[in-house]
Amino acid sequence: MRIVLSDFMSLDGVVQAPGGPGEDTEGGFAHGGWSMPYFDVEVMGGAIDEAMKETRALLFGRRTWQTMAAAWPERAGTDPFADHMNAITKYVASTTLTEADMTWNNSTLLPADNVLGAVADLRASGEGDMHVMGSSVLARSLVENGLVDEYRLMISPVLLGGGKRMFPEDGVARHLRLVSHTVASTGTQVCVFRPATTG
Repeated sequence: MRIVLSDFMSLDGVVQAPGGPGEDTEGGFAHGGWSMPYFDVEVMGGAIDEAMKETRALLFGRRTWQTMAAAWPERAGTDPFADHMNAITKYVASTTLTEADMTWNNSTLLPADNVLGAVADLRASGEGDMHVMGSSVLARSLVENGLVDEYRLMISPVLLGGGKRMFPEDGVARHLRLVSHTVASTGTQVCVFRPATTG
């Protein structure tokens, strides 16, 4: 199973709260929903739909899972994408949530003391893609530990001046190769990268 990071990203690398004003205000972040003016339904929506065709599971950190769990169940039956989000297997990395909190159907809590080991096991034994949406802390940890097989980034032409980022700042060079690149009508760069040493 391939681990795929999917993120909306500003030109200065911020991935925090792209979807809405109250999504994540941690650290005084005041630009929630910043990606919406740059969303091109045809190009970006098409890229998301294409990626989801190969997706067999989703992997979330606590905050992103809670945001998604509060949004998608109520949209059941209203559109196929919502139905897919509700039906697909979901894995959750958290040290504070419990099994009793896993109210969004098909959600499984990974062992808090061995999240990376559990992800590595899933990666070795599964098929298709497991998408990591948002979840910047988890994403950074996966990058640091060499557990990412593909990056699907939608890089918008905006500088946010600060906020959460998904890439480590550990001084380690990680070489990638560009697999595909499309420019949306809004100027957003839709890019797919893979580690340079993999197929």
